Parts: sequence; C-alpha cells; structure tokens
Amino acid sequence: MRVLVLDTIHGGSDIAKALRLRGDEVDAVDVYRGTGFPADAAAEKTYDLVTAPVHLNPAYPLLAKAKCLTHHEMVQGLVTAPAVSVEITGARGKTTTAFALASLMKGRGILHTSSGTFAYPEKKFLWKKSITPASVIDACTAAEKCGAEWLIAEESAGVAGFGRLGILTSADDYKIAAGTKSAVAEKCKSLERCKTVLVPEGVPTMPEWHVTEELVTVSADTLSWDGGELINPLLSLAGYRAALSAAAAAGLLLGLPVEKLADFTALPGRMCLLEEKGVAVLDNANSGTNADNTIEAAAYLRKMRPGLPVTLVIGMEHHAVCEGFPASEIARAVAGVAPAHTLLIAESGSGSAAAATADAVFTTLDAAKSAALEFAEQTGGCVLLAAKTWR
Repeated sequence: MRVLVLDTIHGGSDIAKALRLRGDEVDAVDVYRGTGFPADAAAEKTYDLVTAPVHLNPAYPLLAKAKCLTHHEMVQGLVTAPAVSVEITGARGKTTTAFALASLMKGRGILHTSSGTFAYPEKKFLWKKSITPASVIDACTAAEKCGAEWLIAEESAGVAGFGRLGILTSADDYKIAAGTKSAVAEKCKSLERCKTVLVPEGVPTMPEWHVTEELVTVSADTLSWDGGELINPLLSLAGYRAALSAAAAAGLLLGLPVEKLADFTALPGRMCLLEEKGVAVLDNANSGTNADNTIEAAAYLRKMRPGLPVTLVIGMEHHAVCEGFPASEIARAVAGVAPAHTLLIAESGSGSAAAATADAVFTTLDAAKSAALEFAEQTGGCVLLAAKTWR
C-alpha cells in the first residue's frame, strides 16, 4: 500500500517506520518545518491512503490526496495490545488517573504516560517519549516482549481505540485544527472505537457509556461507591478528586480492588509538596496546569505553610502542549494567587503584559525554579511551580 504520512513532529515518523516494517511504501512529510519528503513532490504522486493528526488544519492540501485516517486510527491497526488495555485521554488528569489505576493492577504490565513508560510490578523506568498516539506503538511492543497482562496508555487528543476500556478524564474543551474542531468532540469520537467507555459528566454520551460520577461520589476526603468507601486527603484537591474518581470508576469496571486508592500519594508535578534547600516547594508544573488549579495550588500551599510569602513560577515551557496557557489565563492566575514575586516562563523576547509585570522572565522551568529558590531563601518564603510543561 502507498501511504502518505503527514506531520513527522507529532509521531508521524514512528508511524512511517511501523508502516515500512509492515511492507508499505511510505512518504512522510513534515508539514511544519518543510523537512523530509518534499510536500510538492508528494502532491505529484498517487497514494492509497493518507494519515494525519486530528489537529492538522483540514484545509492542508495533501489531505485530499486519498482516503484519510487520523494518526489515532492508523495506530489502532498497527498494534497488538494485551487483553486488558486501557487508553486515557483528556485535557487534564490523564497522568494521575493512569498512575492511580496502575496502582490497582495485578501482574506484569506496562504504564505509558507523559512522565515516562514503566514496567510493572517493578515500576522500572523504560523511557520517556511524547504521548502522541504513535508513541503507543513502542509501549505495545514492550508489552508483547515482556508478556504483559495489561497496558495503560496516556494519549493526547484522543485514543487509538484498541482499548478494552477508554477513559476521558476531563470535559474541558478547546479548539484544534486551525479552530475548526472541538477537541473534546474529537476525543469522544475516538472513544467510540473502545469496547467500554468511561467519561465525566458534561460530555455527550452514548447509551452504553459509563459516567464517572454515576459510579463514584466524593465528599471532602471520602470517595464512595456501591458497597464501599475509602479516605484519601488528596481528594480535597480538585485535580486529584477528578483523577482518583476516574481511576476508581475504571477500577470498578475492571473488577479491581478500588480501596487500595486510599494509599495513593501525590505525583511529582501534581500538587506535590516537598522541601528543597530548606524551602517549601509545591510542584504543580505539568501539561494540565491552568489558572484554576494554579489558584487552588496557592491556597493549598498557604494552608500548609501559613504566613509565608509565595514566589510564583508560571508560564509555558513547551509549546507541544495542545491547549496552551493563554496570556489572559496567566494574568488571571497571577491575580488570583497574588504572589510576593512572579517569575514568568516564556519565549525569549516575549512582549506580553505578564512579562512586563514579572520580576524576571526565563525560557525554561529549571532556570526559573533556581531563581525562585533564591528569592524564597532571601525572603523566608515558599515556591509554587505552575508552569505548563510535559512531565
């Protein structure tokens, strides 16, 4: 089969490699940088199939060359997954849901997340890649090689559809494909390919789909379901409440010991409070960071370290994060937190209003964090990391 793969940046190279191993004739075009196989040469050729990411502008000319499958759809046909496979997507809460659900699983398995890919039960780190659908190819290969009984895969902008269970963690929406598509609508469309589907309240559902809030309820630090309950202090935080609820509901659907979530602890970059150089640091820098959970994180930090001035590190480090961190939302977060000092992460030369009012501007989280620790040491304060980045 002659296949044209569009967008080598967001996993297209991995898809092209897998197709070639299958015996297909493949051309791969980098639609953004113009490297690789030339787009004008592809325009002169004939193809049996085109595959492109769901977020590509639908007006891109090469999409009309042949029948088109999304990268998610293409990956579904390229992998062999364990019988118990779970695919997780959503604007927020994917990684925490994945780790929480993995903590309930038994036997050998593979956990693939934006924080890394791990072999269970040893929790051995294997590698760290993006969570484009194409990255699932390597995760499925690893599962096959180690004889894994289960696979949990975090995926961006939808799921491939090979999962016994597909999970949407958040009803939050934003525009993709040059503003022509709803991200949550595309995610729900991809979930239709899964055998069983779990979604939160607030999204259109199919009759056979399950809704998280109909399976579990949360009050303060207690999560309840028909026949049991558990207590975990993290449930008082909105981000963990949603993720642990999704993991618990998924556990019920899979017949797992949900009560074990009582022992689940905070993940790095997700409301994780630690001490560095004698300074309290609340790390909430991840791909789901937004204004609301930044304001919530500040309230939590002030509850845990009352009276200490807060140095806020905020902004966006990697522009691969689909929904971004708009300047207006950064400004809203800063206003809501009212920090003693603000350190902004932005592109060099940013002329935003946030850059104009920040104490300093950095291009990386590491550099901003180092400066924040110095500010906090000098003032006797604490640090809140609220950068949007893949972790």
